[in-house]
Amino acid sequence: MNQKSVPREQIPWYPRIDLDKCTGCQECFNFCGNGVYQWDDEGNHPIVANPYNCVVGCSACANLCSGEAISFPTKEELGKVMAALYAK
Repeated sequence: MNQKSVPREQIPWYPRIDLDKCTGCQECFNFCGNGVYQWDDEGNHPIVANPYNCVVGCSACANLCSGEAISFPTKEELGKVMAALYAK
C-alpha cells in the first residue's frame, strides 16, 4: 500500500495560548521535550516558537495547564484537514 506523505508544515496542529488565562506556571514549557515553546521572561508566559515541532495529535501540555490557557484544534477538525490534504 502506497501511503501519501504530507509535509508537517501543512498540518495546523500546534498549541494556541490565551495569555489572559496563562498563569505563568511554566508547566507547558518545562514539559514539552520537542522545543515547541520558548519562555518570555519579560511577559512571564510561553511563546509557541516552533509550532511544527509539536507532535500531531499530542495535547498533553494543554492537559497540564492549570489555567486552561492552551488549546488545540479538535480531533474532528484535524481529521477534516488531513482528509483534505490526502485528497490532493
